[in-house]
Order: sequence, then C-alpha cells, then structure tokens
Amino acid sequence: MIQAPISAPAGMIQAPISAPAGMIQAPISAPAAHLLILLCLFCVSVAPHMLSGLSAAAGRGCGYVQPVGCRNALVQAESRTLEAELLTRHCIIMRLADFSTDRWYQALSQSAGALLILVPETLSGAPQGQQQGEMEMLRNDTWVPIYFAVEQEELLSVYEESKSVSQVLSSSSALHMSTTQYFVTAPTDVTLCLSMQGQLRGRGEPEELPTVVIVAHYDSAGAAPWLAFGADSNGSGVAVLLEIMRLFHRLYRDPYNLLFSLTGAGKFSYYGSKRWIEEHLDHLGTDPPSLPMNVAFVLCLDTLANGDTLHIHASRPPQEGTAQWDFIRDLESVIKLPQFQGVDVSLIHKKINLGEDILAWEHEQFSLRRIPAFTVSHLSSHQLGLKSSILDTRSQVDTEKLRRNTHVLLEALARFLYKEPMKEVDGSRLTATLDWLVAQPRAAQLLGEKHPLLITMETLFRRYLRDTKRHVFRDPEFVFYDQLKQTMTSHRGLLCPHTGTVPCCQLSGCKGPIVPPYWHRALLPTVGL
Repeated sequence: MIQAPISAPAGMIQAPISAPAGMIQAPISAPAAHLLILLCLFCVSVAPHMLSGLSAAAGRGCGYVQPVGCRNALVQAESRTLEAELLTRHCIIMRLADFSTDRWYQALSQSAGALLILVPETLSGAPQGQQQGEMEMLRNDTWVPIYFAVEQEELLSVYEESKSVSQVLSSSSALHMSTTQYFVTAPTDVTLCLSMQGQLRGRGEPEELPTVVIVAHYDSAGAAPWLAFGADSNGSGVAVLLEIMRLFHRLYRDPYNLLFSLTGAGKFSYYGSKRWIEEHLDHLGTDPPSLPMNVAFVLCLDTLANGDTLHIHASRPPQEGTAQWDFIRDLESVIKLPQFQGVDVSLIHKKINLGEDILAWEHEQFSLRRIPAFTVSHLSSHQLGLKSSILDTRSQVDTEKLRRNTHVLLEALARFLYKEPMKEVDGSRLTATLDWLVAQPRAAQLLGEKHPLLITMETLFRRYLRDTKRHVFRDPEFVFYDQLKQTMTSHRGLLCPHTGTVPCCQLSGCKGPIVPPYWHRALLPTVGL
C-alpha cells in the first residue's frame, strides 16, 4: 500500500490537488490498489437549467417556484471516451479542451449514461467552442448527468485507459453490463437572496437631495457551481464598486446622495435587484424606503476587467439635460485625457425584450419600474464573453485594464458630482480585492446568510458608509437542490475471464463494497453501493 501526504482510508492513495476548500474525494479502486481523486460535480437532471429555466419565475415573478439543480442522477456506468462506437448507457469521459457543442450532442444523441468533463487546474484561455458548449448545457434540459472534475495525473490515467479501451472494443463486443443506482437529493438551506446597501449623505437634508445609485451583483454562475469563480462577471464590478466607495467616503459632501448596493442572485435574472425595488415600492408611505424617491440615475457595474471600450447599455436613450446625459458627457470628456488614450465610450440602446427567459442587464430591472438606469460594461452584448461560465477565472482578467476602467469611472463621477478631478486609483488594492473575490466560488447556491464573503462585504459597507442595511429575501421564486459535490469511484474489472480490463465510472453517495462489472446482473446487490 502507498499513501500520499493526505490521510486516506486504508489501501488508498489520495492525490493532492490545489482546488477550492471542501473539494470532494473520488476513490478509484483497482484489484491491487485504490486511488483517491478529488472531484467537483455538477449534474443536470430534472428541470435543472440554471439560466433559461428561470424564465418568468425569476424574471417577472409569476409565483411559480423553479427548481434549480439535479434531483436524481445516474451513479454507475462503464466508462468510455468519444472514440468508442457505442456510447449508450456509458459514462463518457472527455477533456475540456476536446469539448464542443457537436460532441455534446453526439453524446446525447447516443443516450450516454453520464458525462464526465475534466477541467484543467489552470485555465489560460477560453476557446469559443468551449464557451458555446457550456452555454448550450445551461440553456437546455437533459436527463444525462454531467460531472466536472479537476484534472490530475491519476484521473488523466483513467481517461487514457478508457480511451485505449474505447479504441479497441467494437460496439458488438463492448461491456454487456451496465448497473445504475440513484442517490437522493433535497432542497438546500440556501433558500434566500441577500442584498446590502449603504449611503454617503450629501450636503443638506438627505431626503430632499437627488441620489446616485451604484449597483453590482456579487454572485457567479457556471455549469459547475463549485467551479464558478466569476472573475470578470462580476468580481470586477464588485471590486470597482468597493474602490469607488472607499475613495469617496472621507471627503464626500455634495448636493447628491451616493447609495451603494451589492445585490444577490444576479445570475437569476437579477433577482436581488428585483426584490430590492419591490420592497421599496411596497413600503412607500410607511417605513423609510430602501431606495430613495429622488433617484438621479442608477449606475450598474458589470464585467469591467477587459476591453478598450466602455459600453453604456440603456433601455431608453438619455434625454439631453438629464443627470444621465450629463454623466455620459463627463465620461466622454474624461477619455480624452492623455492618460486614457485608447479608451472609447459607446452608447448602446436596447429595448427590454419581455419574451426573453432572463433579462439581459441589471439596469433593466430598474427600467421596468421607470427608474433611470444604465449598465457600464466592456461587453457590447450580454450574449458575449463569460458572463456565466466556469471559464471566467482569474487568468482571464487584465488587472491593468480593470484599474484603468475604474479610474475612468471615478473621474467621470467626480466631475459629475464635484466638477473636480479625482485621485489616482490604488491598483494594488484593487487587485487584492479581486483576488479575494475569486479565491472562492460565489454561486448563489453556495452563499448562505452567514457566508464569510457576505459578512466581510457587509463589514466594509459599515466601515465606509452610513445607514447600512441588509436585505434578506426568503422563500424566493426558485429552490436550490444539493448534491453539488459527489464522490466518483472508478474501478477496473475484467470484461470476461479471458479478455482485457475495462474501467468503470461510478458515482456513489454512500459507502459499501465495490461490485465488479463482469458479475451477472442477478448477483448485483440493489443497495449498499
């Protein structure tokens, strides 16, 4: 027996890996020894589509509670790669570099039993084919469970062995046994949406002053929630908001109130902003409203860590003489400064399409209630980039462009509010903030009310702002299911007493003996795996 540095059950080797805390153990057993591999899992099963499935529920509030996640999943199947002629009821293993929409549909069309995608520990690039494939997963329902695992040497050896077997075996002589078992999932305790706000009061009576609202959603999304770090979308927007808040908090005394808000469930049609606005409208004339009556405009920050053009997305063209118009003119004048040479600004007018499953940008939730709002992003369209992808990692972010874009927005705000230039942005602090945000996955399913990330952000709000409030919206219009991480067991068994070996992928939620796949079906136990 060989044992790696981390303790493991007797007879197992545990492979070290650098991955988010709490990543799962995936034992791989063989006749002579066992290998334990860390695995991150996401399954797609009954009504799971995180994005398109929220449609009216998260976007327009029809009262229907939308389930999000898998409620059952295939847990045992023989492993193959796409080189095999027959994929039916097999666990298909493929590397992310080989993944594409065509191969995704190839596996589905042959009724594959499960799909295991191996993700590199470090993603240095995001090919367009991989982006499209992930978005295709999120847009469509499927009964095929989908698993994601971080690549390691031991797991890659399983892939290579499965590939060799797939190339040798013909469809007629492939494994004739395929045993399945289902594990039970349940709704998680994270059935809430948390947003927070705080303000810098202007000079005069706060209730009578116009208010500039700065908003960013803090959650991330992707095919595998535990691998969704959301560096650009929307870690960059949160980092810019916190930097603006820090720089303005000491010297701010102006004829405008500045209200900052970090909203939850942004990947679910900006549900946090939706509920925040609804709470404000419901409390008119009673309790102090969460959103001031006199809003000059709402500035939404989204995906700002790349690109040389700041696109201003608006549902209605701003009219001349309004606060929106003045701010955009200040922004256009700022980019003419020598230090911002090469930066451009464009205004994109897009009407709200109520027929879409989800809203395109966060400002649309405000525009639906006739609150003047717009979104600033380096993306020219919400359908571009990595807005909801596990490929949106720290390596995809250009910190220099993030610092520059932050400085441009700060300078424009200072000219609009003070009519004076702004101090230089602290690039090291901005980078440190972004590193802190992407050090952990921020999928809405993983963020409970007492999550350290939310507690830290609320602490920063209380340090720099006044009238800090936390808004917890319980019983939202969607329910999350658990089993976001599972243990995968791969074992090697004989196809028959006189032929070679065949690897097999098994997903099991409980402990028990491993049953070799070459046993007769009648001898297989129904429980205990």
